[in-house]
Amino acid sequence: MTNPLALRHIALPVVTAAVTAAVAATALAGCGSAASTSASTSASTASSPATSTASSPATSAPAAAGSQFPVTVTASNGSVTIKAKPARIVSLAPTATEDLYAVGAGPQVVAVDQDSDYPATAPVTKLSGLTPNIEAIAKYNPALVVASQNTGGLVSGLGKLGIPVLIEPAVANLNGAYQQIDQIGQATGHLAQAQRTVASMKTQIAATVKQAGSSHPDLTYYWELTANPYYSVTSSTFIGQIVGLFGLKNIADAAGNATNGGYPELSEEYIIKAGPQIIFLADNQAADGGQTPALVAKRPGWSVLPAVKDHEVIGLNDDIASRWGPRLPQLVAEIAQAVEQASK
Repeated sequence: MTNPLALRHIALPVVTAAVTAAVAATALAGCGSAASTSASTSASTASSPATSTASSPATSAPAAAGSQFPVTVTASNGSVTIKAKPARIVSLAPTATEDLYAVGAGPQVVAVDQDSDYPATAPVTKLSGLTPNIEAIAKYNPALVVASQNTGGLVSGLGKLGIPVLIEPAVANLNGAYQQIDQIGQATGHLAQAQRTVASMKTQIAATVKQAGSSHPDLTYYWELTANPYYSVTSSTFIGQIVGLFGLKNIADAAGNATNGGYPELSEEYIIKAGPQIIFLADNQAADGGQTPALVAKRPGWSVLPAVKDHEVIGLNDDIASRWGPRLPQLVAEIAQAVEQASK
């Protein structure tokens, strides 16, 4: 089994790490992807001088003006000092790339990793954030490198060359996503635009939740990360908390435990018995498995599910559903539309 989301390196690292752990437990460890195997180590940022949680408050100096340098940002890998506004930035993570462009640092970006497919104008290269090549990265002469995980000695290797690195890993909640955007704004000299981006995201999300309603305990849902095996998310995960804004009941919660980290593998029997009223497909794009509402309806026994009978199987934008950047309001809007339809 190969996890297509992980192969594309668009899945949340904590998702793929948990999936890897579960796969190992079921004798499928040999088929995990690069993202899942590296993600399990990136959370600890082993070679970092200091660590802090992704959702911890961002700090900088001087705090009053993000356009003034030097600035010191406290990222996951500790305190990182950027001496001058970085004119050449390399991004090794799709979410970081989206954040950089959202805060106005796009003109400073000279290279992004092979999985950064948004925005379309980003300078995509063969660089990898999963198996970083220090020499290849250094050839772009970056003044700053942003990544989601510290693998392959990335921080120490570039540090020896005097290149600062920000490690911005998968976040635990919305506040963590907002704080990462602020951090990237501070590090690139675009704090004001970063703050405007965050404010806009908050406004859009609040308005969407208000319109659809934040209390729907009578509606159950199943979030599909992969099919056969069927991996899902519990309410304790980042995605679970996003859906939780609408007060839905997650059928995967009963299967969540410390071993799977909130990303359990569910049997078809379990899903059918639970009878979800909404199914969200985060594996519907071709590279992620190509699952569609039509294919779900054809699965043996699934035609009886309320979600199938009521046409509440929702094919999401997989990229948006697996990142934690500035397009989160679009994901919330997709979820809200399904909630409103199911509530009728």
